[in-house]
Amino acid sequence: MNKPKMTTEKGVPSNSRVLMLLGQLERLNREAMLADAEIGRQITAKILHLIQTQEKTRKEIMSKGSSGMEVILATLENTPDLQTILNILYILNELLTVGGGRRVGVFVSKGGTGILLQLVLSGSKESPPSEELMLQLHSLLAKVGPKDRKFGVKARLNGALNVTVNLLKQNLQNHKLLLPCLQVLRVYSSNSVNAVSLGKNGVLELMFKIIGPYSKKNTSLLKVSLDTLGALLKSKTNARRAVDRAHVPVLLYIYQDWHRNDTRHRHMLIRKGVLGCLKNITNIKLGRKAFIDADGMRILYNTSTECLPVRTLDPLINTSSLIMRKCFPKNRLPLPTIKSVFHHQLPHVPAGGPVAQLYNQPLGVDDVVDESDDNDDVETENDTENEEEDKDHHAMNDDIETDINKLRPKETHSRPFEELKIYERFFLELSEDFQRFNFDNPKSGVTATAAASKSQRLIIVPTAQALPPKYPTAAPLQEERHLAKGEQPHPEASPLAPAPTPAPVHTLDTINITKDHDGCCDHSQVRPQPGQEQELVQGMERVALEGTGPQGGAGGGGVNRHYRQPPLLAGGVAARQGGGAEETLAEEWAEEEGGEGAVLEVPDTALLLPLHDPDLYVEMVKSTRSVPQYSEVAYPDYFGHVAPTFREHILERVYGVQRTKIFQDIERLIHPNDILDKVVYDLDIQSCPVIDDGESLKFNSQFESGNLRKAIQVRKFEYDLVLNSDINSNHYHQWFYFEVSGMRVGAPYRFNIINCEKSNSQFNYGMQVLMYSVQEAISGRPRWVRTGTDICYYKNHFSRSSIAAGGQKGKSYYTMTFSMTFNHKDDVCYFAYHYPYTYSTLKMHLQKLEALRTPQIYMRQDVLCETLGGNSCPLLTITAMPESTSNDQICQFRNRPLVFLSARVHPGETNASWVMKGTLEFLMGSSPLAHSLREAYIFKIVPMLNPDGVVNGNHRCSLSGEDLNRQWQSPSPELHPTIYHTKSLLQYLAAIQRAPLVFCDYHGHSRKKNVFMYGCSLKETVWQTNISATSCELHEDLGYRTLPKILSQTAPAFSMASCSFVVERSKEATARVVVWREIGVQRSYTMESTLCGCDQGKYKGLQIGTRELEEMGAQFCVALLRLKRLTSPLELRNHAHLLDVESDLIETRCKVTSSPSTYVLEDEEHSFMEEVDYSAESGDEPDIDPDTADPHDNRLSDSESNNHRDSLT
Repeated sequence: MNKPKMTTEKGVPSNSRVLMLLGQLERLNREAMLADAEIGRQITAKILHLIQTQEKTRKEIMSKGSSGMEVILATLENTPDLQTILNILYILNELLTVGGGRRVGVFVSKGGTGILLQLVLSGSKESPPSEELMLQLHSLLAKVGPKDRKFGVKARLNGALNVTVNLLKQNLQNHKLLLPCLQVLRVYSSNSVNAVSLGKNGVLELMFKIIGPYSKKNTSLLKVSLDTLGALLKSKTNARRAVDRAHVPVLLYIYQDWHRNDTRHRHMLIRKGVLGCLKNITNIKLGRKAFIDADGMRILYNTSTECLPVRTLDPLINTSSLIMRKCFPKNRLPLPTIKSVFHHQLPHVPAGGPVAQLYNQPLGVDDVVDESDDNDDVETENDTENEEEDKDHHAMNDDIETDINKLRPKETHSRPFEELKIYERFFLELSEDFQRFNFDNPKSGVTATAAASKSQRLIIVPTAQALPPKYPTAAPLQEERHLAKGEQPHPEASPLAPAPTPAPVHTLDTINITKDHDGCCDHSQVRPQPGQEQELVQGMERVALEGTGPQGGAGGGGVNRHYRQPPLLAGGVAARQGGGAEETLAEEWAEEEGGEGAVLEVPDTALLLPLHDPDLYVEMVKSTRSVPQYSEVAYPDYFGHVAPTFREHILERVYGVQRTKIFQDIERLIHPNDILDKVVYDLDIQSCPVIDDGESLKFNSQFESGNLRKAIQVRKFEYDLVLNSDINSNHYHQWFYFEVSGMRVGAPYRFNIINCEKSNSQFNYGMQVLMYSVQEAISGRPRWVRTGTDICYYKNHFSRSSIAAGGQKGKSYYTMTFSMTFNHKDDVCYFAYHYPYTYSTLKMHLQKLEALRTPQIYMRQDVLCETLGGNSCPLLTITAMPESTSNDQICQFRNRPLVFLSARVHPGETNASWVMKGTLEFLMGSSPLAHSLREAYIFKIVPMLNPDGVVNGNHRCSLSGEDLNRQWQSPSPELHPTIYHTKSLLQYLAAIQRAPLVFCDYHGHSRKKNVFMYGCSLKETVWQTNISATSCELHEDLGYRTLPKILSQTAPAFSMASCSFVVERSKEATARVVVWREIGVQRSYTMESTLCGCDQGKYKGLQIGTRELEEMGAQFCVALLRLKRLTSPLELRNHAHLLDVESDLIETRCKVTSSPSTYVLEDEEHSFMEEVDYSAESGDEPDIDPDTADPHDNRLSDSESNNHRDSLT
């Protein structure tokens, strides 16, 4: 016998018996001797025997480099002998049964699929076809099909599809052959064209002949049939066919029968298969209607409820939940229009964009829902958490800027210098010679804040509800004229009016008022000052404050305070009156007008909150202008917030909480008689927004930064809440701030905010809402605390119109739900998305900071411009005074590098203001570090870029209805005055060659943890794309990374790993990118602070609070000082007091692993044990965080990362 020409792998003996047999088989093929059937049978039988008895034989055939598979397939293709074919099929079955997908992959790559399909076709022509042959062929195809991407197409073109269907029809009782045929059909059906074809051939009806009620027999066959049916029903054509033939009630009956009888849960996969069929049918409108008509909601609700105690049945519960949510009839959001309830007429309407569409919308158009939100062509639900990831994968790099010319800073200035010269008035420090300044009495000549305008406006504090109509109305505010109105700014000094002398108050530990069951106050625990007992127990619901405010000079006129005397409640908090009590309150008001004013007792937090003064706050409110003309002040803003000393951990998600909440929602449809559906608060009813019948909670949001449009009592202790859109917009529902009163102690209240728009939220990952209790405040604990249990965020059944969804139909809103138990009877509590920080708070803080100024501090506050709403936009200049008027000192003063900071362009990102507060307090501090920082830089600060949005409770926009952080490329002086003038300041600096060393815009991030930065880098942007560029084109100083690196070493909350320096197309109009490109500031950043908490460093596992946010602002200052040391070491060595800086930095340093720039996903969260069951529709979200959303995860390769890291160290 000639030596076979078989190729063998190294290490495999060439005289192996199986290789010799394969060599003989190869020679038969080559010499066309297969006509000798007996020899082929013998050789293949021997190979089969070796494979069945010796594991090493299989390895030899399938080993890398062996041509055994080619020989076997060639023989299979060429031999006409049935027994030889069967022997080879047995061999292949043995080979492919073990060894995983690699062996199947080899088989497919060698063309095995086509050979098998050809054998199916040729075998079917025999009369009758060999049952054994068909059995083996279909068994092999069932193994091979899932690994061959073109399997369905090959089968259809080959004709094998019809062969399998005919075989199935002829062998419905032959379970041995039926099983592999069904397995192959299941693979065929994964191809949509095949599925439609199979449906036309009656395969759906065949499946319903096989599946049926509970039976212990043939469960494997039933499981495969259900899987096949489920695959077929993914086709909408087949789903309609199933509905037309009334198969939905049949499936529900089958599911119920298996649920009843499968008591030991041994056949969960069969039950899941039935649910899979129902899930696919209900992807179409007809299927959902048939499901509802067949009482499917009640059936699945009841069966799921019975499954809840068994953890292993969670897959059934989750799928049932998904089906029920999908079939839940889409409801209309309970609003007359999705436009904001408040309106502000713009000076002119933009030519295009969402605001233009809003103004051009025809009258009478229903913008809440579409005519048909249930669209057959739209997949209304996708049961995958990874949809966002899938979209990200397909859209990889789509948003990254690839035009190198756009990534280079502009070299020419877009505006003539003459036009910019008017901004010289804001930079007096660059030309100041201090000749008139008396260094013996420095206070005499320092520029100061312009005095706030005085107003006769009536202010109600604290708040509980809207003013009854008979109350006096507020007088109009006096006009202020600023740069936006065409007038030049007045930077001349004008001293501040001193703060009013506060009335006598109790310290925090002296106020403890309780109430007995008869409604009378018990004063046994009250230790008031003499003569004040009666005033202390008066109702604290509201106080009317009138007058012109504090006058100049010591002992100036104070504020007249008038009490009304409604029923007394625990803690001295009065119940809100409504409805019929209106006249009584008006009479009380009239009586008090003629009497002597009482004194409101406010917790004395002066020592803990040096920048807070309730009387001063009210004065600031008087000059704040809002579209709704708010006349009330919220307790938390009046009392102030003292950060708690205890840690607030990120909430651990309770297993099954989302499912429980969804089931409670579904119960609304199952048990409609249990639903109250009672409106208790509605801003759309301007005359009487509060409905008070004594049986419901009372809500209020009519105060500065408040946002709650409507409250509906759904059940006794459950309320649906609707947020108001941003003014001149029809969306952006995220920020909320409202008051609740009239609660019962210990009752389990549930609150649902039902018109959220984002597809995911940190509420799913441990973030809690903020609550402020007035009872706690007057008991000595005035603070916002994280609260709420059973918090989750999921898609709901309220339809979102295409007008609100950017033209896309079939979208839904999302629900943020939390549960709450109140601890104090008749308390007044406030809930907020994040720690509120109002515009009036900013004005109060700035005035208090001015009072803290020492002779060594140069501080000037200018009015940059006036906003659309008539509010002033403050501009601060802070640096150190020169030591004398010598030329050297003045020259050093004028030539200090500038740092430009801004914050709060997005009103809902209140954490940005708390970080800014930390920065301002540090800059105005008396520490050696603060003094050194002032000597090192001139700070220009715009602490609130969007005062109007903040005042009116917007989440994202200004009164123009536009995101101001998307207007930096070409801002309008009329519509975007704060951006226009801030950019003009920067353009002026660039024109005089004094561009800032650092620009940083403070923001908040709603979807990520920690604090981090976004910067701009040409190199790192190009690295994330496929564009080719020479090294000279990518020349770039890596100094942009220095500041974030310093922060990662010094600031506990800062994460370098979350930073990104990639420039995206969608962010080209943001402050960060425009200042980098147009002003030429290399260190141009957005600093993002989490709304949730940290997952690394010192604060790992903790929710972030105001203390940590303010600390971040201070640490930013320290990092700037170290940046100065790194860039100008010789200059700073002259300052002896800086020797301690390094040690201070080391003390505060936390271990943070530095990493290369990564392009991170918006939601970098660990998956839960429980599936987060909602569709991620981020692609259609119009409100992705500016400068925050990074919709890709394009990480550098290991080699690139290493090279990158090496180049930076």
